[in-house]
Amino acid sequence: MINEQIRDREIRLIGENGEQLGIMSAREAMKRAQEAELDLVKIAPTAKPPVCKIIDYGKYRYEMARKEKEAKKKQKIIEVKEVRLSPNIDSNDLSTKINAARKFIQKGNKVKITLRFRGREMAHMNASRHILDDFAKELADIAVVEKPSKVEGRSIVMFLTEKRS
Repeated sequence: MINEQIRDREIRLIGENGEQLGIMSAREAMKRAQEAELDLVKIAPTAKPPVCKIIDYGKYRYEMARKEKEAKKKQKIIEVKEVRLSPNIDSNDLSTKINAARKFIQKGNKVKITLRFRGREMAHMNASRHILDDFAKELADIAVVEKPSKVEGRSIVMFLTEKRS
């Protein structure tokens, strides 16, 4: 809220140089802001009484946008990479998939391991869980199981994430 939008009976005012000007009515604070040819901006609406500051509103908005942009730069986006397996996978193929998952985890991504079943393979779902367990054991040095294996339709899904040190 800025200038005339502030309708509180009394507010705590901070001057343009950051000094405390005390508690006063909103009208009086508005007069002081006009004398300084600046805006009256409510910066802490939940405080008792609300805190307002005499500043250049355009400059304030610019500073806030810049801080937000800077914070966004420092964020790390974690992607979920998927590795698909089948129940009759060969050991060499499995080791290739494990190496791919290892690279994803080292880059800081989560890995979703999907064991897909087709046709008659559906009858032997529980017998194939050991493949996911072996997968997790192979990556135990750098990864932890975030979500344990769970049946979802025609597949069993498990999530791995990077180990926190």
